[in-house]
Order: sequence, then C-alpha cells, then structure tokens
Amino acid sequence: MANVIDITGLPPERIVFSPSPLAELSAALHALSEPGHHPGLHGWVTATNAALKTDLADRLCEADFLWRSARSDILQPARPRATLAEELDDLDRIDDERFVAAAFEISCSATYTHPTPSPLVNADERARVRDMAAARGPRQAAFTDRMLTDPDGLRVWLRRLFEDCEEAFFGDIWRRVGIQLAADARHKTELLRHKGLAETLPATSAALSLEEARDGTGGVRIVVDKLAGGRTTAYADAADPGVTFLPTSFGWPHLLVSHAPGWRPVIQYPVAGPELPAPAALELVQQRLEALGHPMRMKLCRTLSRGPHTTGELATAYGITPPEVSRHVTTLKKAGLVQTRRRGRYVLHQLDLQVVARLGSDFLEGVLR
Repeated sequence: MANVIDITGLPPERIVFSPSPLAELSAALHALSEPGHHPGLHGWVTATNAALKTDLADRLCEADFLWRSARSDILQPARPRATLAEELDDLDRIDDERFVAAAFEISCSATYTHPTPSPLVNADERARVRDMAAARGPRQAAFTDRMLTDPDGLRVWLRRLFEDCEEAFFGDIWRRVGIQLAADARHKTELLRHKGLAETLPATSAALSLEEARDGTGGVRIVVDKLAGGRTTAYADAADPGVTFLPTSFGWPHLLVSHAPGWRPVIQYPVAGPELPAPAALELVQQRLEALGHPMRMKLCRTLSRGPHTTGELATAYGITPPEVSRHVTTLKKAGLVQTRRRGRYVLHQLDLQVVARLGSDFLEGVLR
C-alpha cells in the first residue's frame, strides 16, 4: 500500500518546502490529545495540559476530532504564511461548504479519495457525519450539530480557539521551533535545487521516493510508503498544481499526506524522532506477531492507531463484512493489541499503542505513518 502523487510535467519551482504555524499548531494539539503516539513528548504534554486553563481545555476537547484521529486538510496549508494570523485569514476565505466538508474528514472514511458533497447541502452526508460524531461522544455530537447549523458562527469560535492557543502556549513554541523548521525547509530547498527531487525525497523521509512510469509514458510520481492507499495528481494542468512539504518538530512518527480531491497535495514530515520505550518480554512477541501476520489485520491496526472506530465503520472503510471485522478484531484483542469500550449503543475499538510500542519502533512508525 502507498500514497501516490502524480507529478508528471510539474515544474520544480512548484515543489515547495516551508514551515507552517497552523500545521505545527495542529501537530502540537494532536500530541496533547494523543500522547500515546508521541512517547518522547511525554514531559511537554504533561506540563502543557496541566497549565491549560479549564475553559481552553474544555474547548479543545470539543474540537479535537479536527486533529486527533485524522488531521483535517484545513489545518495543512498548501501555501504557508509567516504567521498564524495570516494562515487563519486564509481559512476565513474558504467558502462554508468546502470548509465544512474538509472539517469532517475522518481517517476511517472510505470516501476521502473521492469527491463527496458537503454535509451542508447533502442529507446523506449530513447523516453520516452525525452518526460518526455520535459514536465519539456528546461533545463531538454537539460540535457537529453547531457546525452544520451555524457554520459561520462556529468558524469564528474556531479561530478564537486557535488564537487562544497561541497566547496560552503555542506562541512560545513557535518562537523556539519556527527557526529550526525554517532552516530545515531552506536546506531541503537547496538540496532540491542542486541534487533534484530523487535525492531530496529520501533525505526528507525514508518513506518517500520518486518513481518513473514503466510504460514508457514519461510519467513521474512521488510514492509515500504507508499502509493507507491513495492517489492524487499535482501536475501542471491540475486546478492547483504543486506539492507542499511542511516540516514539523512535533509530528514524529507521523508522516501526513493530505490529498483530497480539489486540494493541493501536502506532506507534513517530521524533522526529529525521540526514543521509544523498551520492548516487552519475549513470551508475548510470538502471539502478537502471529496476530499481525494477516494483511487485513495490519490495515485495521493502521486505522485503529488513529483513534477508536466501530465495527461498522471499519467494514465500510475496507469493503468487508462486519462479521469479518469482528473476527479480525477478536484475534487482535486476544493478543492484547486492541482495547474495546462501549459508548451508549456504540462499541469502539482502538489499538493499544503502549503494547504496540513494545513490538518495536519500525512497526509503530509503520502504523502511525
């Protein structure tokens, strides 16, 4: 499986490396909401969460589906700016239908790579996002209803939330890491100019490579080694040609690829990787590796690493029946890899990242990539 970006005919100047305050804020918010993904940031997460005022912490919980399980495209600017305020101004210019459709992206959705109508104008899509929100609790359900009934008001609310984050903790972070990220972007830009994309991609991430078409057409594509599959185009005659690379100091081990139809492809890559916990006892390893030997269970782990999902959501995402999902999940649970909890009428499954980390950093990075 891989994400593939067709760049046939794309001029080199359309490949951009640049830091983004909004993308880095979203990476920091993801770390705060999912500390199990980022064991190397444990100290920062603990200190920052403890220092948050109650009102700000509550508002972050309301909106965390924007960055917790999947990272919404609205948080990955294709044209980064120097300040968070400028990037928020760009968000304000997106029309409501496009904004709301992007806001409700969820990593388990099978429709991400296909054009779908906005839930503001399509009843089926509105019902789908409301059902997914309900499975994740009353806070997200209420937030979803507000977004659908008063998108303008909630967009103002969301901008104020990000501005309050900047005042509370992110302003200090950006002053510290922004210089490092800008230096990395300049280095990658110089490498691209002098060595070409084929050398720049693996220098950016070991999961990135450049491939030429084998059919003699002269096609060229960026390949992102991920358990998730997807295809998009960035070539010169596309609606918004180009590819944007965003460095992040908070993102490891994630390598994010935003490639929804109609959006310029964006890749957020980590510039550092903290140490992981020590592996577990050997007697547990064989059972867990055997559980992971099935390719479908590997795919399910990739989705369940992002956040809790219901059996029905997993069945829809991977085109298999709910009983098949249940059998795979049961195998993973017996190996201690998956946790299950009930929320009302919904049963949610999620990968136990602490257990996965003990299997080794290569596997953890693979499912979280």
